[in-house]
This record gives sequence, C-alpha cells and structure tokens, in this order.
Amino acid sequence: MSNKQTALYELHLRLGARMVPFAGYDMPVQYTDGIIKEHLHTRAKAGLFDVSHMGQLIVEGPAAASELETLMPADIQGLALLHSTYSLLTNTQGGVEDDLIVTRLSDERFMLVVNAGCKMADLAIIQAGCTQSVVTMHDERALLALQGPHARDVLVRLAPDVGALTFMSGHETVLADTPCFVTCSGYTGEDGFEISVPNTQAQAVAELLLAEPEVEAIGLGARDSLRLEAGLCLYGHELSADISPVEAGLRWAIASVRRPGGEREGGYPGAAIIAEQMAGGVSRVRVGLRVEGKRPVREGQVVLDAQGEPVGIVTSGGFGPSVAAPVAMAFVTPECRAVDSALNVDVRGTSIGVRVVPLPMVPPGYHRG
Repeated sequence: MSNKQTALYELHLRLGARMVPFAGYDMPVQYTDGIIKEHLHTRAKAGLFDVSHMGQLIVEGPAAASELETLMPADIQGLALLHSTYSLLTNTQGGVEDDLIVTRLSDERFMLVVNAGCKMADLAIIQAGCTQSVVTMHDERALLALQGPHARDVLVRLAPDVGALTFMSGHETVLADTPCFVTCSGYTGEDGFEISVPNTQAQAVAELLLAEPEVEAIGLGARDSLRLEAGLCLYGHELSADISPVEAGLRWAIASVRRPGGEREGGYPGAAIIAEQMAGGVSRVRVGLRVEGKRPVREGQVVLDAQGEPVGIVTSGGFGPSVAAPVAMAFVTPECRAVDSALNVDVRGTSIGVRVVPLPMVPPGYHRG
C-alpha cells in the first residue's frame, strides 16, 4: 500500500527534499543543505516544518471537558479559553497510549493534536470515551510549524495580531488571505508557532513564510535532533504503552487537581498506579546523556555501570549539532540518575563512555511573556 502525501508534497520535491516513509506518509527527512545545517539554522533563525501528518481532532459538546478528563490526567475543565495544555492518553496499566496537545477553542469545543502513528488508535480511544460529544478528525487541514528565535518576528510581520501570543496560547489569524489557527507551541525547544490551515491553502501559506529571509524549509531529521537536545519525549521511544509518565519524567503533566487530594483526583486510566509511583518511586527514570568521543549511541543499546552491569537502555541517540557532540536519552535505574554520573553504553561489544547531563541540553527559548 502506497504512503499518503501531505498537501505540501510537491513543494517538498521542488525544494529538493529527500523523501522517506514516516508513519504512513512520504515526508521530507532533509533538504539540500542537510540535517546539521538545517538544525543550526532553526536554532539561529527560523525553520519551517511540515507536520501535516499529525492528527487534528475536534471534540465538542457540553460534556467534552469532563469526558476528556476520563482519558487523560490534565485539567481540561480549568483550561482557559484559547490556551493549550500538554497531556497524555493513559492506559489501565499506567502506561501512555499517546501524548498530545489540547487547546480550548470555546467553552464546549477542543482541538487535539496527536501523533501521526497513533492518530487512528487515538481517534478510537477518544470516540469510545467521549460518547456524549462529537469527535471529528480533520484530515482536510495541514499543520505547519515555524520554529526558532526569529519565528516571532517573521509571523508578526505577516500577521501583527499574533504578537501577543505566549507559550501554549492560540489565536485565529489570516495568512495568505486564509483563516488559520495559530498556537504558540512546537517541538524544538525554541519559540515558535504551529499553524493549522486548510489543505487547499497550505502551499500558499508555506511559500509566504519561506519568502521571508530568516526562514528555511527544515526536514524531520533536524526536527528529531532539535527535540532530542531539548529533552522532549518521542512517542515509541521515551513514551509507550509500557512507560508511565512518572518513569518518563513527566509528573508535571499530571495536573494538581487530578493528583491525590486534588479537587478531581484520579478518574483517568491507570490513575491509582501513577499515584503510587508518584508517592513511592519507580525502578527506571529518563535521563540525558552526553557521549564521550565522536561515536554516537543508538536506540536499544544497553547502558552499563562502572562495573559493566546493565542499568538501562538508550531510547534515542544521535549527533547534537548545537552541543557539537553525540547525545542521547535513556532509561536507567534511579541510582544512576545523578547529573555527571559516569556510565557506559555497549555499542556492538565496545563500551562507549557517557555522562548524565541535565535536560534540556540547550536553554529553552519559549516565549512566556
């Protein structure tokens, strides 16, 4: 079965993209400059990413907020108008079926942005849990991400009304004569925006942004290295149905009102297990790693202590252009989590030295106002 194509497929080819299969879509992994230059350009100026493969769902109805709270540990009922929150679809074992962003569009209407590889499963979960609400997948809309320290200057130049947006807030505006919904969010650790636009106008909006001198097209390769340096989880790597939010270092995503003793404690799948982990600890924790030398470590490789005993596993790894060294994230035993702990990774029978480093590995650039 052939892969799907986003509304920007032809534009990607025209820009010289190398296309690869990803989550059922043909997506640009890089353009002619290559991943390292694209990564550094995003950190220095502004990069434009096509993330239209992700799912955009609308959940609406008088019971939408309360029904969504039966699926995730966020404070959906208390979410302010045109504000967003990061959350997790949990399962009965305390694991994570997907991570997502929820934005309140009105009192009874919410937009959910979910991961591409999970979106059909997410749709089924949300429809099953929101039986009193209308749940719709909006495949007719594209999603663009403009990221980097100059992203705000660029977008305000084209749509001055978005200048007041702060991290995790949204606003409807007009770009290329097209109504778009813009949120101040992203997946790079930088200030930036995600722009939801009808497929029919996606290329016009993308070309408008690319015409600005600070903006270059950026592929999924740099998106991955950017999020790795930023210490952001990737579903299927640092998050899965077998990894809990507490293990992944995401206890902050459990809203205070949903924790034990909170106004609406529990009530989501796996709540008792997650509460127990928050109180009593876990047997593995997510950490950042800086690799000694130039040889990168990769997902699935075993982390060893000083005595050569297995203490964890690498979940993501690659070269970090902003730190000019190979970097990784891994799950290790709590005894090995301290910053600057010296560990090793077994790379095909060779022990590669690594050190635990704080996450994120680069200072975040989020615009909080």
